[in-house]
Amino acid sequence: MVSWDSRLPGVVGSGAKALEDELGLRTVGDLLRHYPRRHLDRTTVGSLAELVPGELALVVVDVATADVKPYQDRRTGQTAYRVVVRAELADDTVWLTFFDRRKHVAEWRVTKPLRPGNRVLVSGKFVRKAFNGQLRWELAHPEVDEDDLDRTGLKPLYPARGKLTSLKIEKAVRTAVDVMPAVPDPVPDAVRRELDLVTEETALRWFHAPEDWAQRGAALKRLKFTEAFVAQAALAQRRHRHRHVQARPRAGRAGGLLDAFEERMPFTLTAGQQEVEAEIVADLGRPHPMQRLLQGEVGSGKTVVALRAMLRVVDSGAQAALLAPTEVLAQQHHRSITRMLGDLAAGGMLGGHPDATRVELLTGSLPAAARRQALGLAASGEAGILVGTHALLQQGVDFADLALVVVDEQHRFGVEQRAALAAKAGGASAGSGPAAPPHELVMTATPIPRTVAMTVFGDLETSALTELPAGRAPIQTTVVAVREQPAWLDRAWDRVREEVAQGRQVYVVCPRISADAARDDGEDQPDEPEDPTDVEGEGPESSGARSRPPAPPMAAVEEVAPRLAGGALAGLRVAALHGRMSADDKDATMSAFAAGGIDVLVATTVIEVGVDVGNATTMVVLDADRFGLSQLHQLRGRVGRGGHPGLCLLVTTSEAGSPARDRLDAVAATTDGFVLAERDLELRREGDVLGSNQSGHHRSLRLLSVARDAALITTSREAATALVEADPDLAGAEELRSAVLGLEIDDQAAFLEKS
Repeated sequence: MVSWDSRLPGVVGSGAKALEDELGLRTVGDLLRHYPRRHLDRTTVGSLAELVPGELALVVVDVATADVKPYQDRRTGQTAYRVVVRAELADDTVWLTFFDRRKHVAEWRVTKPLRPGNRVLVSGKFVRKAFNGQLRWELAHPEVDEDDLDRTGLKPLYPARGKLTSLKIEKAVRTAVDVMPAVPDPVPDAVRRELDLVTEETALRWFHAPEDWAQRGAALKRLKFTEAFVAQAALAQRRHRHRHVQARPRAGRAGGLLDAFEERMPFTLTAGQQEVEAEIVADLGRPHPMQRLLQGEVGSGKTVVALRAMLRVVDSGAQAALLAPTEVLAQQHHRSITRMLGDLAAGGMLGGHPDATRVELLTGSLPAAARRQALGLAASGEAGILVGTHALLQQGVDFADLALVVVDEQHRFGVEQRAALAAKAGGASAGSGPAAPPHELVMTATPIPRTVAMTVFGDLETSALTELPAGRAPIQTTVVAVREQPAWLDRAWDRVREEVAQGRQVYVVCPRISADAARDDGEDQPDEPEDPTDVEGEGPESSGARSRPPAPPMAAVEEVAPRLAGGALAGLRVAALHGRMSADDKDATMSAFAAGGIDVLVATTVIEVGVDVGNATTMVVLDADRFGLSQLHQLRGRVGRGGHPGLCLLVTTSEAGSPARDRLDAVAATTDGFVLAERDLELRREGDVLGSNQSGHHRSLRLLSVARDAALITTSREAATALVEADPDLAGAEELRSAVLGLEIDDQAAFLEKS
């Protein structure tokens, strides 16, 4: 008897190996969850009159002629074969072309499926090409199905890879649907009936083989709801468990470190900062751990709010840790915190304030002696604040009483990585037994749309800083379109010289370290945008489903820096910064730039977050179209931080009207990060907006789009929350409980793979 977990070889036969090798599909359930990315309407086949070049279409053709022609492959120099087919329709002729290096495969095509006289159904992207002075319809490597002519309804097109075509997948799915086993349905009947949804089994049958668009729509709605509902149930359980976890309140004390810091603060908190701080103070005073997400514009003052929370914890006799994604950012945080605190960061040292603590830095490249010192001060409790990278997560890093974990740039870390640091509370990692969990504050300068927050960060309370502190100057952003106006690039370098002549400093950002992409470090990589061509209801396309022309080489720091120093910016002090430099060299370069010893810093995205040099007023981003929209917003936030007007020049060769240029125009049109976040979500998949390292439920969202399905997400959240409040352990919803457990196991596996 076939079950949901039956292995595919016993169901679909010899095709099972390709399904597993190419797509990782091992069971009947895996195959039925491999959703079509598009559907084409069989009722419209037979005419080219309404075809749009470049769009997927489906037609029935009569094969008129079919020939095999040898040719020399330019890439390999070997003989290959082209199958050229002339096919007739009622109103036109279409030419089908297939390429193959195997002669017997090419000959099989013209003697079997494409034999003259055959009537076949073909699907693919039709184009108009000139031949002998006339335009004709052509189709390269279409899907050909001679067994499909008698079928009705919509034809599914599946994400495919390698030699495993959509048609082969369709036939395997057809077999699985014919022997459809009992389908696990995580949505309880009461919820399903209340929301007028079809069953999971019906949804799967309809989505793989819909009779019409109404069936497809009902199936898609149900399958999307399933994804949203399971994710929201998992988050609702986390919230429910969190409310019952005991933690020690850390309310601070009067006359302590925080009060001493407040007396010397050279500025006043904005109204938004005061409001967020009040929320954090209330959280820290409760007997269960704070779990709060703080999002805010670049330069909105999140670090000061976080520092004040850390000082409050130190005043409570405990410790705080700040986790940053890169060494440059960790070093920047350490410098800025110690600078702001002054003698308040010199605990136990000559000249230190009576209430002072120690602020220590821990990164992977720290010298052995400095590392031993930091570890000792953390374990003894003398270091009230420890700033570091992933090195904080390693074994042997122990705390006397870790009470607050601050995670900067939340989207760079997974849920389990945050949990690994939280597990060190109270010396638990040193073997002292269970301890009260620490409070947790996670921050991001990438504003997060509400639907993303509900779906991925739904276990956290959310605060937002939407105003900039007084004294922040406006930033003018201009697109330098060198394809249309080549002279504009020269003018950009003239503008750089003008800024330096006024005593200001400049960033030049490149997407690569070197021309050899394989040598680039992960932290330097641009958050490259996807081609925004997905269609409503499509699942993610496989890596082989779409081919693109090779992109021109990207600007690289190691080439641009010397070229500028010897050319357009000759005479200026130009230096380079990237992730492959040693920690000491990176720190020395940033320190020199901050001190005014460097005029122009040519860098990768290593400067994206946390770098704060008030005298830097201008940024030139080369190959700006290679960066994500939100990433460009973060990058330009590095300028205009010292009261002087900021200028950001986005250099691109992209064509006017292209998706790449549209992104750049959107950045130039507004400095509101929340507006840009919504636009980014419209253009790109939510997983890319969040960053590839963000473990969490977005990886299980195959059909649900947080950009398009806001109403459905809200409905699923309300339904899941009500269910969990009434039945926290989901004892009465066994299949939902299993689905939630599957999500959590998936998260853990992803974390172990990265560790």
